[in-house]
Amino acid sequence: MGTTQLETVPEPKYWHLKTVLSEALDQDFAVGEVLPNERELAARFGVARATLRQALEQLELEGRLQRRRGVGTTVAPPRVGVAVGGAQHGWPAEGIDGWESVDAAETLPPAAVLGLLGTSADQPVHAVRRTRFSHGQAVAAELLYVPAGSIPGLSAIDAPAGPARARAVLRELQRLALEGQDRSVELGSARADDAKDLDRLPGAPVLVVTTRYFTAAGTAAVSVATYRADTCRLTFGDTGEVEVTPAHRAAS
Repeated sequence: MGTTQLETVPEPKYWHLKTVLSEALDQDFAVGEVLPNERELAARFGVARATLRQALEQLELEGRLQRRRGVGTTVAPPRVGVAVGGAQHGWPAEGIDGWESVDAAETLPPAAVLGLLGTSADQPVHAVRRTRFSHGQAVAAELLYVPAGSIPGLSAIDAPAGPARARAVLRELQRLALEGQDRSVELGSARADDAKDLDRLPGAPVLVVTTRYFTAAGTAAVSVATYRADTCRLTFGDTGEVEVTPAHRAAS
């Protein structure tokens, strides 16, 4: 990396620095290589460390860099295309598109999910935790919320806990006639549980995909899936439509 003079650049310093760093990543660094520490980079480019951090955060958001526990900041590989199901995908299922069940438990859903489900605040739901893998790497963590009324045939005796319980919930969903689904995507920050599952630092940028599944009786389940923003680019199904609505964060 060479040095550059930033004082006369009319755009924000961190933005120009981001461009310079991006060019250096293409020319001077290999995928997976660790960047010099912040002090060295700031001195090399003649900027404050706060400016450098802004540039690095933007590059991480764009998927050019990764922050790894115990390693530091590394050059990210190209994003992996991950399909986010169209209407033809149906109910969530074990083993489809790399999803693996982790656990299931009864819990009270967070307020945002409660609003999507339309259930009462004191009514527990089944919360199924799943992880999605691509090329051996965890790329998404999901919580699937299913009201007990959606799957009345589920027995606690058959599968009391763990992955077996999660698979039992998914099997019961398959018995329902799926009428449709809607989906939203927004930028978020990794929470502690998701960050651990995805080998990310808490607060790292993520893409949050919220899906509602409908039967003739109404909303039968809500999925909140957190995707790694640094390694994933989401691809959609057959409609290609994008709807812009006021932001509504469904907490996981």
